[in-house]
Amino acid sequence: MEITTIGLDLAKHVFQAHGVTADGSIVLKKRLRRGQVHAFFAGLRPCLVGMEACATAHFWARELRALGHDVRLMPAQYVKAYLRRGKNDAADAAAICEAVTRPSMRFVPVKGEAQQAGLMLHRVRDLLVRQRTQLINAIRGHLAEFGIIEAQGPWHVPRLLATMEEARLPELARGLVRLLASQLDEVERRIGEIDAQIMAWHKADPVSQRLATIPGIGPLAATAISATVPDPAVFRSGREFAAWLGLVPRQNSTGGKTRLGRTSRQGDAYIRRLLVIGAQSALWCSKATKASPWIQALLVKRPRLVVAVALANKTARTAWAIMARQTTYRAAAAV
Repeated sequence: MEITTIGLDLAKHVFQAHGVTADGSIVLKKRLRRGQVHAFFAGLRPCLVGMEACATAHFWARELRALGHDVRLMPAQYVKAYLRRGKNDAADAAAICEAVTRPSMRFVPVKGEAQQAGLMLHRVRDLLVRQRTQLINAIRGHLAEFGIIEAQGPWHVPRLLATMEEARLPELARGLVRLLASQLDEVERRIGEIDAQIMAWHKADPVSQRLATIPGIGPLAATAISATVPDPAVFRSGREFAAWLGLVPRQNSTGGKTRLGRTSRQGDAYIRRLLVIGAQSALWCSKATKASPWIQALLVKRPRLVVAVALANKTARTAWAIMARQTTYRAAAAV
């Protein structure tokens, strides 16, 4: 009764394993503490191991692959269809074990440590940018209560602080705003350091450099896409890649009648946001706008933000083609 397939439900401390043989017979239902996982799989013959692509999944995939197992990661929403009534760790592991053997299942490529470190740069930077926004809003809100107001935008904060120093303000409030301002300066410095590390990683990564040749994609978006998509072959086309990013209309079609709704927004929200921001920047560039009759025709019929999302969709498909074909961007010849 040799185990051929195992579904492993990951957790922080207690994992659940569900194993079956080649004919589908259940031969294993076992709870494992975190410290027991490595030793347990080291004592098994190499087999197929399925896991949901959640927190720590890539780490465990690398660990189990080092032991000789064939590890495959699956999106959690695709596994849910195989879950029977009730939800617990054992049922989740059984659903994972069933889903990993389906020929139509889509799998998530296992990321290496370097790719995860690159993505961590973006996650930390995004956190610091949100903290910077919170600090700026706090400074503006507190000073507005004393009638000190300046134009919006982070570049106007120094003038706002200078106005505070000249205004009649309680010393306690002045000191608290100075505290927030010093913290804002520290966050700005940290963001600059991370930007320098992202740029250095961009210059060392050929895929990121090729992606940056696309209009609307800079080093930030290029490094994020390169680190998130280690293998573009998991997508059959650029259309699938754009759909994975949530840049396509949501469908509610039936009976042969196509019904398209708003943008699905299903996928990596961070990359989608970078692509839309890059598309908006490209639209404001007069040369890029005038050179594309397609953009000109859309701007006549649709709002600028809708056109930006459409351009982001096109940019995503172009990015996939460049990664899959290992080439650089070439602008279409003017008609």
